[in-house]
Amino acid sequence: MSKDNDAEGFDLSELRSDLPAAAAALSPEDRKGLVNALKNKLQSLAGQHSDVLESLSPNVRKRVEALKEIQSHHDELEAKFFEERAALEAKYQKLYEPLYTKRYEIVNGIVEVDGVVKEASAAVEEDKSPEEKGVPNFWLTAMKTNEILAEEISERDEGALKYLKDIKWSRIDKPKGFKLEFFFDANPYFKNSVLTKTYHMIDDDDEPILEKAIGTEIEWYPGKCLTEKLLKKKPKKGSKNAKPITKIEKCESFFNFFNPPEIPDDDDDDDLDEDTAEELQNLMEQDYDMGSAIRDKIIPHAVSWFTGEAVQDDDIGDIVGDEDEGGEEDEEDEDDEDDEEDDEDDEEDDEEEEQSKSKKKSSGGSKKSGRAQGGRTEQGERPPECKQQ
Repeated sequence: MSKDNDAEGFDLSELRSDLPAAAAALSPEDRKGLVNALKNKLQSLAGQHSDVLESLSPNVRKRVEALKEIQSHHDELEAKFFEERAALEAKYQKLYEPLYTKRYEIVNGIVEVDGVVKEASAAVEEDKSPEEKGVPNFWLTAMKTNEILAEEISERDEGALKYLKDIKWSRIDKPKGFKLEFFFDANPYFKNSVLTKTYHMIDDDDEPILEKAIGTEIEWYPGKCLTEKLLKKKPKKGSKNAKPITKIEKCESFFNFFNPPEIPDDDDDDDLDEDTAEELQNLMEQDYDMGSAIRDKIIPHAVSWFTGEAVQDDDIGDIVGDEDEGGEEDEEDEDDEDDEEDDEDDEEDDEEEEQSKSKKKSSGGSKKSGRAQGGRTEQGERPPECKQQ
């Protein structure tokens, strides 16, 4: 725990757990007001924690104090771990760069792989077809193979994404976060040669919180915007205006990724109802999931997603996880089945006892009622199969 937190009498980690999901994504300035609003509650919680210590016996309290000292040393080591991990990631990111450059050159036909040129020349002579350079639709295919991204790519998007030449990501420090860069060849859809998406994060130990996301404004050519569609509606019969009514509506598109949801200002945030705040949080999480998938899966393992091998690896991981959970569920199911069988056995035993009692009563009654009563008893003792016949 930091000195500042000690001075205030509460732990900010508790604050994060009490914040609504949408508020947790606000900037430090925006969250300041929420901190003040919840300060009394947190101080009462701190009081409860002190009450726990005071309720302990002196010897147990000393042991807990020793445990807290151990925790303090653990936190110091953990902080060093995060610092060294960041340095290690930066080191290997530089080592990856030459490999990414070679991939870019092969995908876009800048360099040729040994043994391909002769085969390509022979094919051109036989088929008289133009030679394909590089690996066509490489990034489009790789992204469509990923489940998260495939849901966001429409058929209309594919024409533009075929011009995607490369995707890169880089870490940023002020503010902390990361940036994605999408490099496009000249295309008939928009003027931009590079589209960027930047994520600003707030440090929260090992689980950073998204503060906001910023995307490039796309300069669409006239009539080529993929995030909007033009609707034309015929005027009603007898209307003076004979011209069709046009209306622009937003539509689903991968390129909405570059126009992320915005965090409202302090004044507007007060007007947010719970449903709107939850919807905003869901949109932000979905947006961050897309960015993380591109950074952590598509960029480092692009060729595996292009061939589909990465999907198999993901499926195997899911199956292993499901089996681990399923094993526990199967054991529970078996226990439930055993319990049900025991209950059925108990019911059968009870039925047999009742039937034996009824026999005794019937035999006693036959002395008074004669053979007719005895016949009915035999009929009543027949098994269910006989009754059905």
